[in-house]
Amino acid sequence: MSDALKIGIAGLGTVGSALVRILQERKEKLAITCGRPITITAVSARDRTRDRGIDMTTTAWFDDPVELAAKADIDVFVELMGGAGDPADAAVRAALSRGLHVVIANKALLARHGVELAKMAEEKGALLNFEAAVAGGIPIIKALRESLTGNTVSRVYGIMNGTCNYILTKMQREGLSFAECLKEAQRLGYAEADPAFDIEGNDTAHKLAILTTLAFGSQIAPDDIYLEGITNISIEDIRAAEDLGYRIKLLGVAQRTETGIEQRVHPTMVPLDSVIAQVDGVTNAVAIESDILGELLMVGPGAGGNATASAVLGDIADIAKSRPGAQDVPVLGRPARELEPYRRARMRSHEGGYFIRMTVEDKAGVFAGIATHMAENRISLESIVQRPHKHVDAAEPKTIILVTHATMEDAVRKAVAAIKGDGYLIGEPQVIRIERPREA
Repeated sequence: MSDALKIGIAGLGTVGSALVRILQERKEKLAITCGRPITITAVSARDRTRDRGIDMTTTAWFDDPVELAAKADIDVFVELMGGAGDPADAAVRAALSRGLHVVIANKALLARHGVELAKMAEEKGALLNFEAAVAGGIPIIKALRESLTGNTVSRVYGIMNGTCNYILTKMQREGLSFAECLKEAQRLGYAEADPAFDIEGNDTAHKLAILTTLAFGSQIAPDDIYLEGITNISIEDIRAAEDLGYRIKLLGVAQRTETGIEQRVHPTMVPLDSVIAQVDGVTNAVAIESDILGELLMVGPGAGGNATASAVLGDIADIAKSRPGAQDVPVLGRPARELEPYRRARMRSHEGGYFIRMTVEDKAGVFAGIATHMAENRISLESIVQRPHKHVDAAEPKTIILVTHATMEDAVRKAVAAIKGDGYLIGEPQVIRIERPREA
């Protein structure tokens, strides 16, 4: 059997502690399946005294993760601290500069500096693995980077944030408000005390930017993503979607078009009978559409200690099995220096149409005015629905729901702006895209 693979782990939070526990409990099995033992040689974390339920007494401890990466006697540096800046960035660069292999679960770091880090790894002949950075335990990175070689990918989309999916699921199942469901998600540990990064779509955007690069061979472009979170989704939207045969999900979507690559993160209505509509709770789902395979949909736990640690361990095992000095697969699917500049697509027709909900004053000419503005922007309407009210009162505001056929994004925005200008809207209108996923 080959010499042991020596690893250093920076970050002993939920994921890091789970990884250490799994490595310790299954060391004999891993030695057989990987062809060599895997040994934790060094660790770094903020608090040495914290009880994590794991034995670190025989492991070298570094208070500074950058020092661990730069000086520890290790073959692989595992970064589980998170964050796009230091110390994570500095530590990863220190490890790569030594030619060490690196495993990370840090989507923010990859979204911001992934191309630079990939170049460093490739120049040093080191492996940089990051399966756990997107969709937790779902092996979507390996699928795009290795398994679908030869396929031309046309679209990648999915549910990539368990916090948002939990909130939307709970709203739909229990009829609770967004605020109530967010509070419950925080109580259960699914949402942070400051949940903005998740619920405003930033977490999904980082993951989507990484998948876009792997799918289309372009440079990572996290700042070129249309971004909209779920904070404006109301229980009225959830109920209306159900009545129309849809369910609301926060999707990340990247697709190749004639004019470039389109990346967007936003609440989306998907048909109730689609597979992705049935993905509930904190579960993630990612679909890949390609010319040879068709559609591949992968569903599984998107977060949590064990799920993420499983993905990290898979990356470590791949390194343990690799040939010494070999860099079998480019970090980002193709050599980093050959990634194409990102070209953002122009506004285009959206195949699924739009859901538009607005509350209006009940007076003559309102319906005619709405129809006129839609016609002026060449928007064809599939249906117009007036939602019932609890009290029959001719003077009370009315809720109108429009569902459009395929149309242009800017046409919808212009029509809504014109309707707002007429002065009979009460509050802000709600506009949600409708997606009709291609089912295999």
